[in-house]
Amino acid sequence: MEKILVLDFGGQYNQLIARRVRDNNVYAEILPYTTPLNEIKSRQYKGIIFTGGPNSVFDTASPHYRKEILELGIPVLGICYGCQLVAWMRGGKVATAPVSEYGKIEVTVNTKSPLFKGIPEKSVMWMSHTDYIAEAPEGFRIVGTTDDCPCAAMENREENLYAVQFHPEVTHSQFGKQVLHNFLYVICRCTGDWVMDDFIENTVQSLCKRIGNKKVILGLSGGVDSSVAAGLLSRAVGKQLTCVFVDQGLMRKDEGDFVEKTFTTLFDMTFVRVNCQDTFLEKLKGVTDPEEKRKIIGTEFYNVFWNEIRKEADKGFFAQGTIYPDCIESGKGDADVIKTHHNRVKMPDDIEFEGIIEPLCDLFKDEVRAVGEKLGIPKELVWRQPFPGPGLGVRIIGEITAEKVRILQEADAIFREEMAKTGYASQLSQFFAVLPNVKTVGVMGDHRTYDHLIALRAVTTDNFMTADWAQIPYDLLAKVSNRITNEVDHVNRVVYDITSKPPGTVEWE
Repeated sequence: MEKILVLDFGGQYNQLIARRVRDNNVYAEILPYTTPLNEIKSRQYKGIIFTGGPNSVFDTASPHYRKEILELGIPVLGICYGCQLVAWMRGGKVATAPVSEYGKIEVTVNTKSPLFKGIPEKSVMWMSHTDYIAEAPEGFRIVGTTDDCPCAAMENREENLYAVQFHPEVTHSQFGKQVLHNFLYVICRCTGDWVMDDFIENTVQSLCKRIGNKKVILGLSGGVDSSVAAGLLSRAVGKQLTCVFVDQGLMRKDEGDFVEKTFTTLFDMTFVRVNCQDTFLEKLKGVTDPEEKRKIIGTEFYNVFWNEIRKEADKGFFAQGTIYPDCIESGKGDADVIKTHHNRVKMPDDIEFEGIIEPLCDLFKDEVRAVGEKLGIPKELVWRQPFPGPGLGVRIIGEITAEKVRILQEADAIFREEMAKTGYASQLSQFFAVLPNVKTVGVMGDHRTYDHLIALRAVTTDNFMTADWAQIPYDLLAKVSNRITNEVDHVNRVVYDITSKPPGTVEWE
């Protein structure tokens, strides 16, 4: 299989670059800039892409790499910081730019360059830099400029070394997709052998061979990743697979029943459901601090899950819905830990398995969804919106009670139902209801009420690093509000959150 290396120098778009490469049916993997040169040589990459990053290449504390990487005979494309790094490694001059460039900038390119084949001479690309290449290194030709950047792109065609100051991977770059396509197919001469059907067939064969006649246990959350992992494993080993589903009572309305029905009717497997809402609510009684709630929910889930696994475990294998972003080490620094991901859990010392199986560990989320669709998993699961690990526990502000869970489930269900009926759900990246634990005065049936307020939240985003609040039509919001206040007991007011990220976050806690 053809492979492209995305060498990460701390850029926020490292995963996006890899996804754009895979969109072209070429497999890409991300490695940190600390990866040894011998390891890179041994993997036989068709091309290498240097990512952007927040540093200055002339700062000795910044991420750098051995210049020998440019002498491997493998085509290289440097992006933003990666562009400057190529120049610096080859003796060019990088300096602080007199004028920084941010956002959409018109770029003039030399259309004779193979990197810009089929691209107009002038187009808009996305820039984000304070440094620039003041002098291109010897052997390089400048093939792109802007009004304020004398070297927006350069090439050494004889050595297959290319670099661009702009970001071709973002949607704001008008012909960015074509730039990446040219690098992959014109310069690296890829053929495009990364096909999802092949992935499913090869993965199933590999799972059958590794598992043999042994058992597999998978923790099924009902989310996209664990659901698709379950589908792949079921196709491979059938009844040898046991899925353990812990319903802590903090899921959306009827979601637990939907998950159980889906996996007991669609796949050949053993399905174990643990209903434990009362246990969780007792542990959360009187707790209001959001971080403490998260810890309690996480700890209790861990205990309930592994207690059930002890009943089912018979050596064999333990499976997880780990996906590629969970596995990637950031290039920003050896000591940085962004988060511990719920898809990778620590196993208690007293439970023994022959090994861990992660059938999705090479895939991004959109690729996982594509596999799910091909496996026949219902659209409601495959395209399930992001849902926090603690569930509705972080959408109920303050203490969590059974009554508050019921209120929020009912309000959220109405919101989702109306978005789905109108087709507006497909235009939103995420939407949900929140119970802020605020009571307000109202009038219902000529009587004064003092009841709960429901907040609605809906956002649009490409990557969830930033997000805009969704401008849902007023008449649709009005209908949702009317239904919630009329159909959900103990709710007399509905508000809509119009805060973008930043300064807010998508979730409220």
